Amino acid sequence: MPDTPAVLVDSLTRCFGSRIALDAVSFDVASGCLLALLGPNGSGKTTLFSILTTMLAPTSGRAEIEGFDVSSRPDAVRRCIGVVFQHPALDRRLTVRENLRHHGHLYGLSGAALNRRITDWMNRLAVADRADDLVDKLSGGLRRRAELAKALLHQPRILILDEPSSGLDPAARLSLMESLRELTRDGVTVLLTTHLMEEADRCDQVAVLDRGKLVAHDTPDSLKRSIGGDVLTLKTKNPVELAKQLSERFHVPAEAWDGTVRLEHPRGHELIAGILGSFAREIESVTVGKPTIEDVFVHLTGRRLTDSVSLVLRP
Repeated sequence: MPDTPAVLVDSLTRCFGSRIALDAVSFDVASGCLLALLGPNGSGKTTLFSILTTMLAPTSGRAEIEGFDVSSRPDAVRRCIGVVFQHPALDRRLTVRENLRHHGHLYGLSGAALNRRITDWMNRLAVADRADDLVDKLSGGLRRRAELAKALLHQPRILILDEPSSGLDPAARLSLMESLRELTRDGVTVLLTTHLMEEADRCDQVAVLDRGKLVAHDTPDSLKRSIGGDVLTLKTKNPVELAKQLSERFHVPAEAWDGTVRLEHPRGHELIAGILGSFAREIESVTVGKPTIEDVFVHLTGRRLTDSVSLVLRP
């Protein structure tokens, strides 16, 4: 059916004893979309990754890949997906070409057809010149490219990656995202888990997970527009006290943590003059800008992605 989503998640729940790792999560992903599953450690990203890749059964609810239920049709799902794990899954004692050849054999590929696919994906992912080098000799970025080539060798329609840029430098991260974007232009649907804001911002859609719940799912621009206005960040020696005073004086929610106070306002650039006029001695620096994906997470959860605790003071 043409309207069938590439990925469907419906009231998906997973419990480990009394702990709820996923709590009735629902969303769908259209074909050719690049989706980021964004959240901190413990948000449920890895549990969701494990269910979608058929490594873990849900407690309740359902998930479908290309119309196949991950619980009742796992073999069909595995033929549809390519998987890149957070930790490297290449044999470091083999060359890039040898890794790809052995992986192709697992999918029943052999001979000239397999060799053509190996050559094609190595060329497309810019590792062909290192085809006969041991994986152990490659940089982190090149290993990730080789992992992608391996995952795509059987021509899956869905590519699922768990923290794919973990351990990569900024240039390698950007190169990886460009490769994923190119795949979506060829019709491949890409899902990646991440805790990196800039990575999520480069995706078509972002699904924000927090403590097992889906708290938002939309395009990055739509999520940022949902905040509206400006975001002000004030550096101070006593953020808790300043946040309290700002909340009382200007009737705006103020959040205090780690030496800063953060607040949102429709016309933040105009509010700065009043804040400095009243609290110039307490403030070391002020920045103002349009909302980012991190601001979205703070707005939705009341805490930063990397923080476990924050203080939000509301008027």
